[in-house]
Amino acid sequence: MENHSLPKLHIAPLFCLLFLTSLVTCQLNYTFYDDSCPSLTKIVRYGVWTAISNDTRMAASLLRLHFHDCFVNVCMPLHCCDGSVLLDGGEKNALPNLNSARGFEVIDSIKSNLEKACPGVVSCTDVLTLAAREAVYLTGGPYWSLAFGRRDGLTTSETAANEQLPGPFEPLENITQKFAAKGLDTKDVVVLSGGHTLGFAQCGVVKPRLFDFAGLDASFLQTLQSTCPNRNESNSNLAPLDASSSKFDNVYYKLLVNSSGLLRSDQALMSDNVTGSMVVGYSKFPFLFYKDFGASMVKMAGIGVITGSNGEVRKNCRVVN
Repeated sequence: MENHSLPKLHIAPLFCLLFLTSLVTCQLNYTFYDDSCPSLTKIVRYGVWTAISNDTRMAASLLRLHFHDCFVNVCMPLHCCDGSVLLDGGEKNALPNLNSARGFEVIDSIKSNLEKACPGVVSCTDVLTLAAREAVYLTGGPYWSLAFGRRDGLTTSETAANEQLPGPFEPLENITQKFAAKGLDTKDVVVLSGGHTLGFAQCGVVKPRLFDFAGLDASFLQTLQSTCPNRNESNSNLAPLDASSSKFDNVYYKLLVNSSGLLRSDQALMSDNVTGSMVVGYSKFPFLFYKDFGASMVKMAGIGVITGSNGEVRKNCRVVN
């Protein structure tokens, strides 16, 4: 495995993201933990590698957990990537997460090891952000540099998660609006949707597409209907989001071009000329997808972060100090 480490920069850059009319200054930098926790990347990578070795689905779970964390604003001013999804109660009980969000114990284990190596230093939010990057990288996806210094939030909201997270049955227009509310554009919608190249979906989520929706590739439809028969007891069965669900690649986009997207919200990307042309491009040029995915992940990881003396560095990711 190629050994990547965080780049050493002489100048710590500042990331700023414009939300609506307010400029949020994000004091993140690439060398934030170089002195205080130099073993950070090694510890997180080993924890993620161990988890994926035991359960290949865990890569997708960690990526999804990071996405769900960064998409929920639980208080004002805008706080999104703040580890709120890791707190017990609140967002964990929201419909998009209940009985489907996974990976909490992996983050707990990594955090425990970090507390032994550098106690009280690394926030749960930074742990989750880095774990998502490692999950993608270790499954064959791109590597992107991350700046650190995020602090952990103090609250979590079930209501906010139910209202703000994009759903698998929503039309493309609604999903695009939810992305825009976080400072993300149409390109980010298409690129970050590519994260569905990893993992599975519960049959209860995909059945409306299998039995009540026209346009699905016939052979693909037959295969999925055998995995997800139209009976209530099959709702918890798992269907792969693409043909190589444990490997990060661009097969997801190839399936969409072939009208074989598993989720209705995914296939909807082909219903619009702009997003459809992007899908076609990524289906042909995987390295373009990798480059853009890293850029969009960096952008998402900067949404509404808490820095400086605000928030806290949790000792236990499940509860505030």
